[in-house]
Amino acid sequence: MTAKSEARVETHAFQTEAKQLLKLMIHSLYSNREIFLRELISNASDAIDKLRFKAIEAPELLGDDPDYRIDITFDKDAKTLTVADNGIGMTRDEVINNLGTIAKSGTAEFLANLTGDQAADSQLIGQFGVGFYSAFMVAEQVEVQTLGAGCADAEGVVWRSAGEDDYELENTAGLSRGTRVVLHLQEDALEFAEDFRLRSVVRKYSDHIGVPVRMLNQPLPAQPEGENADAEEGDAEAPAAPEFEAVNSAQALWTRSRSEVEDDEYKEFYKHVSHDFDDPLTWSHNRVEGKLEYTSLLYVPKRAPFDLYNREAPRGLKLYVQRVFIMDDAEQFLPLYLRFIKGVVDSNDLPLNVSREILQQDDRVDSIRSALTKRVLSMLETMANKEPEQYQAFWDEFGEVLKEGAGEDFANREALAKLLRFATTRSGGSDQDKKVVSLDTYLERKAEQQDTIYYLCAETYETAARSPHLEVFKERDVEVLLMFDRIDEWLMSMLTEYSGVKFADVMRGDVALPGEEAESGKEEDKAEDEADPLTERISQVLGDKVEAVRTSKRLTTSPACLVLAEHAMGAQMRRIMEASGQQMPDSKPYFEYNPGHPLLQRLDEEPDEDRFAELVGILFDQASLAEGGQLNDPAAYVDRLNRLLLDLLQG
Repeated sequence: MTAKSEARVETHAFQTEAKQLLKLMIHSLYSNREIFLRELISNASDAIDKLRFKAIEAPELLGDDPDYRIDITFDKDAKTLTVADNGIGMTRDEVINNLGTIAKSGTAEFLANLTGDQAADSQLIGQFGVGFYSAFMVAEQVEVQTLGAGCADAEGVVWRSAGEDDYELENTAGLSRGTRVVLHLQEDALEFAEDFRLRSVVRKYSDHIGVPVRMLNQPLPAQPEGENADAEEGDAEAPAAPEFEAVNSAQALWTRSRSEVEDDEYKEFYKHVSHDFDDPLTWSHNRVEGKLEYTSLLYVPKRAPFDLYNREAPRGLKLYVQRVFIMDDAEQFLPLYLRFIKGVVDSNDLPLNVSREILQQDDRVDSIRSALTKRVLSMLETMANKEPEQYQAFWDEFGEVLKEGAGEDFANREALAKLLRFATTRSGGSDQDKKVVSLDTYLERKAEQQDTIYYLCAETYETAARSPHLEVFKERDVEVLLMFDRIDEWLMSMLTEYSGVKFADVMRGDVALPGEEAESGKEEDKAEDEADPLTERISQVLGDKVEAVRTSKRLTTSPACLVLAEHAMGAQMRRIMEASGQQMPDSKPYFEYNPGHPLLQRLDEEPDEDRFAELVGILFDQASLAEGGQLNDPAAYVDRLNRLLLDLLQG
């Protein structure tokens, strides 16, 4: 029992978003309520790991209670279930931060992703670190009693909530170090006040926890009245008092041999380290011996976390040194582009008192990082080769961050490029994401004499697929990669070739079809363009808007297009840089026109120079729009178009 504090009870309101989140938590996971116990045990295990690490430098934090444990007790008559640990505990401020504000860094994003489909929404919960609140699926009220390690007796805190509008806070004395979570069970959840039910859930979900998860053994049944009536008074032995016994194996899963671990155990351990409610896509368990000795267990999640594109968000593996927990988010062991990987690394070689700074500079850390990176990429390649549909699911979730690696990680660039997937001009239809291809597949079916990988960058798939720059490639059945992620243009500035084959941007003026040399580079063609009367007339109208005007070899059905200079920054990258506040140098496109198009033939015959200028202006703006660009003066374009329509109607 806790001593009653003289301090008054304070009531705090949950945030509006937190109320909605609690309601979802209570109702959306109703069909799988038993996972609440896994989450509470997992949190207790984390609290013990944190104290174990702090106690390395401050052993006095352990006091007279050095044996770590998690105890589960229940009282069916009182309808309560209690999960207690002797871990690091919490201070009053930590209670408010951890329990009073739900998913404080992501509640709004979480709610924005809700679909209204309970089954689908429930999968989001694990991505927002709100596992504690799953307790409200079975409890009508939850009480948390906690005392931080090293805190004075009077600094204990009690937190209470019914999972509705508010929660209560109260200071108390008489608590022991750690945290006790007391669930006042709902009437339809009294199965979780049954010994057998609780033991089966613990063994199912938490057998791998590295500390004993204990429950009381069953006391001997009461002796029937009248039995041993002949015995003298005082001879009968009293029933044995119940004692705690470990329910789980209490052996860290990664320390066991792979042959001893079942797939279901690996899946449950993933949920423990990631707080995800879904199974992982795949995993790799490996022990390295020799110059460096370490064990790693790495998981690829099925779904991206809500903060995947926040490069500043905490990320990394759980780090252990000789089974001793060191830190939760050891980011030094994998590059930033693999920030979605979950798991643990346990080394025998790193010193126990390492700091983050020492870790970053240690050669052993660099060696482990290099090896783990290669292991993840190998795991992904195996998935891509053996389970392409599963890899497609991975690519849909994490493909864009993998592209970051292809541009940043030079040592593994070829391996990363092999994992990239792209839509192409042969994808077709609205389901193009299901028809993406690897670079190897592209090269296998390239045209004869083709020594280039052609690509095009645009804002959207539709803009890319309908670009006029593709017309001659489609006519000659030359496949082109279609790129429409925001990172693609930056990626292609770094990824210049693959398997010895160079990339070529079809939006640039020097591109040539298989078996041909770059037409725009021929001096005779340049001289012929400059001498053409129509080219000269268009040049006079466009003036310094363009680098030059020339006839096009790439257009077959469109009247005109804008072409980038060889070293000019693309429109997509330019917009990204300008949005970040950077001043970009002027870059003028080439204006290419199709002399065989009826519009250009009619334009060549136009005697009225003012009308000629109007039509050229319309063609220039249309060419800009066709590549996904923005007009400098949309109103002027509308005016020109309206005047043209009026002329046509009056004619």
